[in-house]
Amino acid sequence: MSKIEIKKKSSDAADFNLYTLSECAITLAYDVEINTFTFYQISHLKEIIYKNPFAGFQCAVPAYASMTIFYDPIQVMQSKKLRGINCFEKISNYLSQIKEAFSANQAIKKPPIIIPVCYEDEYAPDIKELAKFLNLTIDNVVQIHVEAHYKVHMIGFVPGFPYLGGMSERLSVPRKNTPLKKVPAGSVGIAGKQTGIYPFDTPGGWCLIGRTPMTLFDTERIQPSLLQAGDEVIFDPISKQDFERIKSKENAIKDH
Repeated sequence: MSKIEIKKKSSDAADFNLYTLSECAITLAYDVEINTFTFYQISHLKEIIYKNPFAGFQCAVPAYASMTIFYDPIQVMQSKKLRGINCFEKISNYLSQIKEAFSANQAIKKPPIIIPVCYEDEYAPDIKELAKFLNLTIDNVVQIHVEAHYKVHMIGFVPGFPYLGGMSERLSVPRKNTPLKKVPAGSVGIAGKQTGIYPFDTPGGWCLIGRTPMTLFDTERIQPSLLQAGDEVIFDPISKQDFERIKSKENAIKDH
């Protein structure tokens, strides 16, 4: 496996390693813990690549502390602008060049996306047990959960499922011992130090503390996934009545 380390040019950009994933993909990985700074590093680098794509570039898929870049090897090898004797060298040199002007602090911060969530019993089957486990009241759990500003570190598991970082460690709980065969779409769950939202009815083992009426993934939309890696999310607590009202509007939009 080809591997190279790209050293930083300034204090704003951290070192990362490059690995060959396949003949048409290369992975960029930071040797750091998951944190906000790494989040902005990856988000901004992805933004730069999309604004200044190399010949043959197809897409970049970010994760917690890495990003995989997919490309057409034929176009990469045919490119005269990319320097190197193979795809790995050509893309490594390209990344070295764009990294010289890299600064995580230059990342464009988009406004946060507000996700309404109902934390009432019907939509939060595990919130009582979770509150008891953490020695908190249900109101405490809701307050702590909505106070944080979350970062979408990556989309995975199923299309549109956001892995959200930034949750208070006061809400950290293990996964369920026995996963559910069916978690309702829109369910907001907690597992370990992260929180997330199930976009579809699907099996799952996270502790469910609420549900959103928003549609997280819809193939009829120009951008099917409501959330993207790099987005900031804020949860807004709503009543059961508000949930039903918003859900009705969402269904009406999908029916048109």
